[in-house]
Amino acid sequence: MASSPSCHSPGTSSPLFCSDPPTPATELEDNLDEHSGQDHGYDEYVLVTGGLGFIGSHTSLELLKAGYNIIIVDNLSNSYRDVFERILLLAKLHCSAAGTKCPKAELSCADYRDISAMSILLATHAVVTPRRSSNIIGVIHFAAYKEVGESIKHPLKYYQNNVQGLIEFISLLDDHNIKSFIFSSSASVYGTLSENASGLREEACVHEQETYLDPATTNQLHSEQGCTGITNPYGRTKFFAEAILADVCKSDPSWTVIALRYFNPIGCDSSGLLGEDPRESPSNLFPAAIKVLTGQTPELSIYGTDWATPDGSAIRDFIHVSDLARGHNAALSAARDGRIQGTFRTFNLGTGSGHSVLEVIQTLEDVSSRGIPTKRVSRREGDVGVCVAVPDRAGVELGWRTERSLRDACVDLWNYLRLDGTTTTTTT
Repeated sequence: MASSPSCHSPGTSSPLFCSDPPTPATELEDNLDEHSGQDHGYDEYVLVTGGLGFIGSHTSLELLKAGYNIIIVDNLSNSYRDVFERILLLAKLHCSAAGTKCPKAELSCADYRDISAMSILLATHAVVTPRRSSNIIGVIHFAAYKEVGESIKHPLKYYQNNVQGLIEFISLLDDHNIKSFIFSSSASVYGTLSENASGLREEACVHEQETYLDPATTNQLHSEQGCTGITNPYGRTKFFAEAILADVCKSDPSWTVIALRYFNPIGCDSSGLLGEDPRESPSNLFPAAIKVLTGQTPELSIYGTDWATPDGSAIRDFIHVSDLARGHNAALSAARDGRIQGTFRTFNLGTGSGHSVLEVIQTLEDVSSRGIPTKRVSRREGDVGVCVAVPDRAGVELGWRTERSLRDACVDLWNYLRLDGTTTTTTT
């Protein structure tokens, strides 16, 4: 058995500083013990920035399960080193059961905005072939700040990382002729449009005029460039980033960029070995509910009980994180196969169904057989009452659809908490 893969600086054998020590993982096989500095040959890789975070880690796992070699870049500012070991272990178990060889995985403990570190990493993956100059076939970018409330308090922090950092990163990728890019966007780009729609379509927020057929009437409609009603700096950083990427693609058609607009990811891998474990205190519903279920906080705050919804609580399109992760595989495959309309394309990743906050809490209580004390408080700045996707475009053009339900997500989350040993013994 091999020792666990360690954090290494690209092209060297000396460990790169990580904020927490490597975790032994003696279960890992030799073909998973891959790190930077080895001869990559002409193996193809997918680069995943922020790949140890909640969505990034689940996407990294799904990429490995699908047979892709991966390079994870993560500065560990909001994640932990041992997530890498969990990803590799689950990939090994999957491949062993399937009778296939595990793909390769690398981890670089670096900030994606560190041009020097990223330049060295990209240089180690340079190749010389008639068709390309790098063995990195695509980039999936998760390394953005994402807390709405924090973005309102510290907007410059968000613009510097989410927008300025993206510009610098895209310029570096362009220098290395790596031009297939999947961007982690958000339903927040729709802003208050969600309040006036039964479901949000991609045409509601576009970066150049679009003509499309209304599915209800089959009439031809036109979308005007831009979007109004974005309620917070976080959402604006996502809109600005999409606009920048659309402009890059328009100026250079050799680029292919897919922006995936996430709705509300929840749950965790069904194994119970990989979940959501941020360093910082999250404000979204499921992690907050976890803190109550594990006894870390006494009650769960319900923000707004006077929304124009059946029970007064906000309605969201909650999507299982593993379904969301598979959406990135589908996008990568479509980009590689040339199945994208144009060079820049947006897709909603959601279920198409909404659930209220109170409904989610009830489902968590049913699954865990535990009560979740709640406190009803005023609405949060930057929130909207309803936000539900129309995911038809992803179904037709990417061949992707969700497979897991809200209850599945709650079951998987409870399984993760029990296996992680963080639950208390109090029951209702």
